[in-house]
Amino acid sequence: MSTITWIGLGHMGAPMSANLVAAGHDVRGFDLSEAAMAAARQGGVQTFSTMGEALDGAEVVITMLPKGEHSRAVYLGEDGVLALAPKDALLVDSSTIDVATAEQLHRAASEAGFAFVDAPVSGGISGAAAGTLTFMIGGEEQHARRAEEVVQPMAGRVVHTGAAGTGQAAKIVNNMMLFICLEACSEGSVLADRLGLDPRVFWEIASVSSGDSWALQTWYPVPGMTDSAAANHNFDATFSATLAAKDIGLALAAGEQTDVNLPAARLVAERFQELIDEGLADKDCSLIAKYAAPDGAIPGWDPDKA
Repeated sequence: MSTITWIGLGHMGAPMSANLVAAGHDVRGFDLSEAAMAAARQGGVQTFSTMGEALDGAEVVITMLPKGEHSRAVYLGEDGVLALAPKDALLVDSSTIDVATAEQLHRAASEAGFAFVDAPVSGGISGAAAGTLTFMIGGEEQHARRAEEVVQPMAGRVVHTGAAGTGQAAKIVNNMMLFICLEACSEGSVLADRLGLDPRVFWEIASVSSGDSWALQTWYPVPGMTDSAAANHNFDATFSATLAAKDIGLALAAGEQTDVNLPAARLVAERFQELIDEGLADKDCSLIAKYAAPDGAIPGWDPDKA
């Protein structure tokens, strides 16, 4: 078993690190949020007041951070991972960030003598808790093989995507497709409701027909259809509008860089921005369903209790 330092113990990091503890690893954690560290301690993670303390003796360092700027700060800062981690540690960044930053971290880690992979995940909070995430690992073959062994307790599937940054590329495209499917579920759920269809009957039809998708099975924006949907809890975030806007923005930026036209992605980005502009940045991204309703009223949403 390994000594693993985990940096970034939020909604994904806490259950993922707990699965490593359950597999017998010694997990040492750090987060700027004391509440996040308290939650991680419940899963058996040892937490420390500084990142340097958490990095002491690390054989593997895993980071799960919100944005590229946070990954750059954690790895490249004066008191960051490249400065403080043991030189033989494997570095695994499971954040969802832009490809350019991922490539920059690969270069910096290599120059500092570290093995590094970009290894974002798909599967959401439910997959993090269940240990069924898909890991998309970009980097050198030998580093990817080492990382695959480490992430197995958290994974349902591990895919080596290729060279540095390709893990992030795969994640960006996958999330773009997810959010477009979520917009389809949002529009479909409201149209079905206004046409008088029983929501359960329609959901069961769509879930075994050509309208099926991960978004329909997991995030369908109608209460009572699927246990993991935020609609069951007044759209309290399982994946916030802020994070969704960040991820779809990465896809749009990639589209500009590659001259790929992404009209559906642009529409979804506008929807997430509408939530943010309304002061609903911390609500679940599936709340975009309310924009399909002419009066903004949808089952499961009570703005007075937001």
